[in-house]
Amino acid sequence: MEAPAGPAAPPPVGGTYPPLSPPPAVAGMADNAASALCYVLGLITGILFLVLEPYNKNRTIRFHAFQSIFLNIAVIILAIAVNILDVMLWHMIGFWLSSMVGLLFNLACFALWIFMIVTTYQGRTTVLPVIGPLAQQQA
Repeated sequence: MEAPAGPAAPPPVGGTYPPLSPPPAVAGMADNAASALCYVLGLITGILFLVLEPYNKNRTIRFHAFQSIFLNIAVIILAIAVNILDVMLWHMIGFWLSSMVGLLFNLACFALWIFMIVTTYQGRTTVLPVIGPLAQQQA
């Protein structure tokens, strides 16, 4: 018969344990993933990727961050103009036409947002008219 196991032996004292290895270095995200994330929250992620250290040195990610920032500024300006047009149409024609203008604008912005995220994640670079060349100059 086997003898009952006694209490475990205490660990040896002194430098007999192997030294702890440092944690592995984080390599970061792929360029296409980081570039696509620039568009996800618009101004916030655009500015974030311009500030974060490993990404702010990459020209492709900088381009997408600047294009995201400029695109969101343009959408805000256009949204103000569309809202003014909505109010004018509402007073002149009625509710249905003014709500359709706002709905079409919002759908177009949503479709552009999804398009930019998907194509950028696929590794394709879409240079938008007017703001794309500005983003290329800044990157």
